[in-house]
Amino acid sequence: MSINIASFVLALIAFVILYLLLNKYAFGPLFSIMEKRRELVMQQMNEASQTRDQAVAYVEEQKQALEAARKEAYEIIEQSKQTSSKQADQLMAQAKEEASRIKEEAVRDIASEKNKAVQELRNEVGAVSVKIASKLLEKEVSSNNVQEELVDQYLKEVGGRP
Repeated sequence: MSINIASFVLALIAFVILYLLLNKYAFGPLFSIMEKRRELVMQQMNEASQTRDQAVAYVEEQKQALEAARKEAYEIIEQSKQTSSKQADQLMAQAKEEASRIKEEAVRDIASEKNKAVQELRNEVGAVSVKIASKLLEKEVSSNNVQEELVDQYLKEVGGRP
């Protein structure tokens, strides 16, 4: 196998011409397109990074808003509990006052009724005493048996002795 120098030089010249033509018409625009594509990819990666950062910030804002809403709900619940407790205490105090007032009225009514009953009993005892005295004066007392019978009869009328 022999190498032909003329064909080698001719192939080398053809390769250099092809390289120059490709460099002028193909590689320049191809590299330009590849550079633009690289810049576009870098720009999209930067935008994606910014979007991701914005999304993270938005998620943090939402977490803070949710936490604030939870705190507010907890405060509302606590305030409701306190309000209901105060209302229950007020109702209990009112009920105690009402019970005390009713008890005092009942005690006054009982005392009044007792005084009336005592007064009626005094009046009745006085009337009965007068009756006894008048009966004693009407009868002539000759013996102790008659007096004892009169007292027994009176007690039977009053209901004190059998």
